[in-house]
Amino acid sequence: MSTAVRICVCGDEGTGKSSLIASLVKGVFVANKIQAVLPQVTIPPTTGTPENVTTTIVDTSARPQDRTTLRKEIRKSNVILLVYSDHYSYERVALFWMPYFRSLGVNVPVVLCANKSDLVSDGNAAQVAEEEMLPVMAEFREIDSCIRTSAKEQKNVIEVFYLCQKAVTHPIAPLFDYKEGQLKPACVDALRRIFFLSDKDQDGYLNDREMQDFQQKSFDKPLSQEDLDNIKLTVSKSVPSSSTDKGLDLQGFLQLNKLYAEKGRHETIWIILRKYHYTDSLSLEDNFLHPRFDVPDYASAELSPAGYRFFMDLFLTFDKDNDGGLNDRELAALFAPTPGLPNSWAETSFPSTTVRNEAGHITLQGWLAQWSMTTFLEPKTTLEYLAYLGFETPNARETTTAALKITKPRKRRRRPGRVDRNVVLCYILGSSGAGKSSLLDVFLNRPFDTLYHPTIKPRRAVNSVELQGGKQCYLILEELGELEPAILENQAKLDACDLICYAYDSSEPDSFSHIVELRKRYPQLDELPAIYTALKADRDKTTQRSELQPDAYTAALNMSAPLHVSVTWNSISELFVALAEAATNPSTAFPRSEDPPADRASLYMALGATACAALAAFMIWRRSTSNAA
Repeated sequence: MSTAVRICVCGDEGTGKSSLIASLVKGVFVANKIQAVLPQVTIPPTTGTPENVTTTIVDTSARPQDRTTLRKEIRKSNVILLVYSDHYSYERVALFWMPYFRSLGVNVPVVLCANKSDLVSDGNAAQVAEEEMLPVMAEFREIDSCIRTSAKEQKNVIEVFYLCQKAVTHPIAPLFDYKEGQLKPACVDALRRIFFLSDKDQDGYLNDREMQDFQQKSFDKPLSQEDLDNIKLTVSKSVPSSSTDKGLDLQGFLQLNKLYAEKGRHETIWIILRKYHYTDSLSLEDNFLHPRFDVPDYASAELSPAGYRFFMDLFLTFDKDNDGGLNDRELAALFAPTPGLPNSWAETSFPSTTVRNEAGHITLQGWLAQWSMTTFLEPKTTLEYLAYLGFETPNARETTTAALKITKPRKRRRRPGRVDRNVVLCYILGSSGAGKSSLLDVFLNRPFDTLYHPTIKPRRAVNSVELQGGKQCYLILEELGELEPAILENQAKLDACDLICYAYDSSEPDSFSHIVELRKRYPQLDELPAIYTALKADRDKTTQRSELQPDAYTAALNMSAPLHVSVTWNSISELFVALAEAATNPSTAFPRSEDPPADRASLYMALGATACAALAAFMIWRRSTSNAA
């Protein structure tokens, strides 16, 4: 939206252009004929100015010798006030002035002004103005509005300049197509999203309570019952097929805004649009979609309690059949005010990344887990969708960042104690066919698939895990596929990882050697906490073709022996708890010290006692020396 409005007043000589400007500035009609072009006038922001903008008014001359200056001023303007006063100058509007503006390539609104209305003898001046102005407005879509004025009688002098200001601050062109007599598609899309966000119970109607909330949010004032009844009556008359018994449906809501546009009340539509963060081009404000949110090194982003509550309420609202899952239709309805699923969701075959019910529909547990993973991996995507989906806080000054929080940095992972994280990432590393994909499947409660499907692209799975003591955390498991080398060479990717799970097939003799070679090739992995896991433990265990067998290998590293598990065992859930515990308490997943740390408490106490004794002896010596003196 413009913060300043520059009005270029154009028209034939003698139409009263300068008189209109002088009458506005002085508040009275200047009887003497104004011979010269008036100097530029600047009006500071006032409470009566739309959006409190600064307004500059430029008078011009239509004389041929002043044409260069005229072109310059037209090109600098935000809006043109085109003044005519008689039949001759009216004809010049269509035959000369409007084609002239087009020839200059200017793309600004034009306000058409029929001045000197005091000279019109016809008593029905408004009807005359409408009859003469509408044809030219139909021909030239640049004309934003029209008005009849009289500088002599001070009629509509203030109003005509207000229309010019409004043509810039609340332009009709992006909203309404006069030729088609319809709201433009971009405007309909924006209003459809606003209706969606205002329909809190998602029943397809704005009931009285929702209409009152919408009024308060948009206009910062309550809606009386009388005004509400008048709105319903207006819509019923305009759209007989739209019933208002349950409230205002989408068709009625759009028709109401169309009526605003047709009656020249497009500033009402703009007030609504701007309250919902739309720009003049009817896109959402960039700082609304992408507020500043920086995650420090070694920290992470998570949903705050307000964020979890928002996504939970969203799920419950759109689970129309109350089956505990969002089917395709319900998901489509939920994401209606957005560009669709986030790109990262589509690329990872959502909802296969999280928990689904038997029908394949995402559950509430899976829904919250999916957003937890998205926030951890790409918090800016979560912020963008919070904006699209209508996240709000009681404090108007807060942004969507109130739905997120930043964890404490955890650079020193070897230090004992838990990290301040409720969402953790674990890379699953191992040879092809080791069972990594099956591990991800069972993590999401999927049935075991005996067919082998090699993983090409990285694959993630996220679910909640209950830690010891009952605390919940979200564990993200990721197998890296063919991008494994690139990811393991990327220090930023390793810094984001909370735990490495080295997995091998205990029934395949060449499986463990892959882990040995991997650690040799990427020594930086030693800086990450790790757990060793022997998969397919339900099969016959075989000797690994490795210099050391897995138990001896981990013992040499002072690490815990591999956990033997099978995705066919019910006890497999214990592995996920162990992974989550190690990720949240990383010091436990590093090599143990061979010797327990020495207890230096007695040494410190002895040193402290010696120091105190020495200080006491010194004080006694000082005192005896002083007395002797």
